[in-house]
Amino acid sequence: MRDDYKIVPGLYGVGQPGSESPVIVTCNYKLTFDIVRRELTGLDVWLLVIDTHGINVWCAAGKGTFSTAEVAHRVQRSGLDKVVSHRKLILPQYGATGVSAHKLRKACGFGAEFGPIRAADLPRYLEQGADETMRRATFSLAERALLVPIEVTLLWKALAWGALVMFVLSGIGPDWFSLSAAWTRGGWALGGTLAGILAGAIAVPLLLPWLPGRAFSLKGAATGLVVGLGAAFWLPGGAHWGEGLGLLLWVTALSSYLGMNFTGSTPFTSPSGVEKEMRQAIPLQGGAVLMAVALWIGAAFMV
Repeated sequence: MRDDYKIVPGLYGVGQPGSESPVIVTCNYKLTFDIVRRELTGLDVWLLVIDTHGINVWCAAGKGTFSTAEVAHRVQRSGLDKVVSHRKLILPQYGATGVSAHKLRKACGFGAEFGPIRAADLPRYLEQGADETMRRATFSLAERALLVPIEVTLLWKALAWGALVMFVLSGIGPDWFSLSAAWTRGGWALGGTLAGILAGAIAVPLLLPWLPGRAFSLKGAATGLVVGLGAAFWLPGGAHWGEGLGLLLWVTALSSYLGMNFTGSTPFTSPSGVEKEMRQAIPLQGGAVLMAVALWIGAAFMV
């Protein structure tokens, strides 16, 4: 999670748990904790919250913070062996890449089983065990649409600072700095930025299955290219070709970068794949941004 949104790790009770109540392990990302606790309403369950530095289970398992060592450490620190009579932990399935069940038993004396993918299935899982529906990850249009408001909300601070930079760069010209040009061309740049957000933070998740390529940076570049062409043609007739090309590069790079933010939200990516894609894509995105800035500033001197 890109914001500081976490709770204190430790052992929590839901309902009135006793020595035989099940122990469910989760992360200390507050949104995850709140959802798990809500779904367990009406049950008597222990919640063992480990320290993932406020990161969700899937990402934390990939980063190594939802790990065998951390789960064992939290079991020992909470004195769980004195609280419950059994020796079984129920871990989230998305944490399986970070936890080894046999190593965990050696480290703290507790065995592990991996529960359902969704917190909503926990009550049924506790009652009857897992079935195939609890093990299958989906990523439907409705589920993808849920990501859009969060992604857009996280961008407003960066957008505010970015707008300031765009207005300053847009005012640079033969007369050193023109407030009129900053206002006019800065408005064009801001419009292009909003177009890039539309392409990368909204179009990418909604159109994900139909966009070309496997890499999210490529999917974002595809939507950015289409929207960027529209933004370039949207410029008034007096605009220089350098401004149009610069705007196209900027929108495409921004959309490509924003598209990569969804790699941790899908059921078909891996930590190593994400790292490889970022190493390949970010230099290209950075180069496109530098070219866009050079064209945008240079156009003011070529009018």
